Amino acid sequence: MCFCLTHYHLHLFAANNNTMHHRLTSWMIASFAILTVSVVADNTEISPEKMKTYSYAIGLTIGQSMRQQQINLEIDSFTLGIKDAMDGTTTMSQQQLQDTMLEFQQALQKITAAKLQAVGASNAEAGKKFLAENAKKDGVKTTPSGLQYKIEKPGKGSRPTANDVVSVHYRGTTVDGTEFDSSYSRGQPATFPLNGVISGWTEGLQLISEGGKIRLFIPPDLAYGEKGADPLIGPNATLIFDVELLDILPSASANN
Repeated sequence: MCFCLTHYHLHLFAANNNTMHHRLTSWMIASFAILTVSVVADNTEISPEKMKTYSYAIGLTIGQSMRQQQINLEIDSFTLGIKDAMDGTTTMSQQQLQDTMLEFQQALQKITAAKLQAVGASNAEAGKKFLAENAKKDGVKTTPSGLQYKIEKPGKGSRPTANDVVSVHYRGTTVDGTEFDSSYSRGQPATFPLNGVISGWTEGLQLISEGGKIRLFIPPDLAYGEKGADPLIGPNATLIFDVELLDILPSASANN
């Protein structure tokens, strides 16, 4: 499935960006659930030597998760918190714990929002510069919506409408050449309703016939806009797609 195209996936990724505190909470619950299960097992059947290995593996898993999510905790205090919880001693009431976690989540959200805003501004500027230069190149045309395209091969026969289902091969990159998706790499064409994808695709694929090839230069307002599609497509990213229209299919052929 091509994550980069559908409105459904756009909504999903946007929701993930806006609910970092939910991911943090889920990570903590999952991590400590594993820890609890291991401790129970230690009291019954697992040898002390094995438990050392398992305990290290659990700590490594939690650390890798924190690193992946760029959560930099103070390790000594983090370790002390685990020890106090397992010993049944704590300097925090349950209400203080909840308030502290909420404050931490809000702080992370604020930091994330600031980073996304900075990245979005940089991407928007880079995209505008790219599109301005690209519009001057031979064969590149610009539609009233701001979509830029270059037809590599017009194809023959019917052109799709917005209500059609299409089968395509494609490769998607950012303006710096970074590939974020490719049906060619997966070795399988993508099939989807043309009105269920980003608007730059909906408009662009109607410009060629079956068997045609087109390069689309899609500004952010016709792609993923300010939200982006975390983690590979940043906010306000201008995208480039090389698309080959293989077939126009009955609507029942669409893959969800």
